[in-house]
Amino acid sequence: MHNPFTRHPATVGEGYFEHLGQAFSFAGPMLLAGLACAAHGLMPFLFLKTGSKTIARLHDRMTAHRVKPENKHRLPPAPAE
Repeated sequence: MHNPFTRHPATVGEGYFEHLGQAFSFAGPMLLAGLACAAHGLMPFLFLKTGSKTIARLHDRMTAHRVKPENKHRLPPAPAE
């Protein structure tokens, strides 16, 4: 596990291309939110909550739905009745 291209993806239970796709799926919204923040700086009446909403949504995607690598392919526990 000395390959720098696969070391980190393996720590989050992903292969290289799976991790690449996830990273790109975050990059687009982050770039757009960054542009919205720059526009907000110039014109404070625009994009009042775009940056904070994007950060909150991406944070939720990254942390709340994280699966440990060893449990990645297991089914979640059944809901309690």
